[in-house]
Amino acid sequence: MPTPLPAAAATASNLHAAQVEDVFYPSSDGRPMAENMWQAEAIMDGAGDLRDARPKDLVAADILMYPEEGNNRNFIAPDVLVALGLGTRKRSSYFVWKEGKPPDWVLEVASPGTQLEDRRDKPCRYAKIGVPEYWLFDPKGDVYPRGTPRLQGFKLVDGEYQPLESRLVDGERTIRSEVLCLDVRIDGELLRFRDVATGRDIPHRAEIKAAAERAEAEAEQRRTAEARVAELEAALRRSRPDDSRLVQEP
Repeated sequence: MPTPLPAAAATASNLHAAQVEDVFYPSSDGRPMAENMWQAEAIMDGAGDLRDARPKDLVAADILMYPEEGNNRNFIAPDVLVALGLGTRKRSSYFVWKEGKPPDWVLEVASPGTQLEDRRDKPCRYAKIGVPEYWLFDPKGDVYPRGTPRLQGFKLVDGEYQPLESRLVDGERTIRSEVLCLDVRIDGELLRFRDVATGRDIPHRAEIKAAAERAEAEAEQRRTAEARVAELEAALRRSRPDDSRLVQEP
């Protein structure tokens, strides 16, 4: 049977628990999601593609993550995160202790104001939290120092991030995300994800929209052509003599 706490200690413990429960965790840090359109499009398009690639998992963009219960000053806002096995329920923030795990995959998209933090400070913080994979992407290729790859992936090994190897796939430099089972490569100013199991690329939002518009335009063309054929057939029938009038009386 556990030894009961002294009354003073129990009171202090209960008071601390109540204080922890009363902590307010803001859902915004007051900073914009992106500093420019290149960064914003890379974030939103990437998140959209990942939702299509992992439709049963949590994919969130620019959401505050709190690693430590009771400490609302310790937060970090990944540009994109993926957490496997947590479903797709919307959240205002990501509380590591409530979710029971850190995100499995995090992406930071380069911007002039955050690139040093992304490359130097955040890897240490994500490693401490236990994020298995950490990725960096420079959409325009003009933010990271010269010679730094635009796309980099890292996996957590013994508490430190080690680079994921890149390789040529169909002539393009590609890095495999082991946790997401996706191959990732640069596609202009965006990222392109390929399903390892099927070998198929995940289409961008704009490509899906364009394909839907083409399909609708083609369907409209077919409807117009069919209507025209029907009009011509009706006109032809009207122009033919009535066979019943050609029957002569005996």
